[in-house]
Amino acid sequence: MDDQTATANLGGIRKNINIALVDDLQVGDYVILHVGVALKKLDQEEADKTLALFGELEALEHAQGHESTP
Repeated sequence: MDDQTATANLGGIRKNINIALVDDLQVGDYVILHVGVALKKLDQEEADKTLALFGELEALEHAQGHESTP
């Protein structure tokens, strides 16, 4: 792995990502990721809000899936 590649944890799945566009990343930092490229570093508050929104979306999708099941 080179200095422009890092391993990201995506909900328990580990993927190598390109970090060339984001400076000063440290282990444990959160980033906005698109097609394997880190686009922006998030502070903890932004990351918490974003993860909460994804959790709400997942819960809605799960609920809708059960409603359509006979």
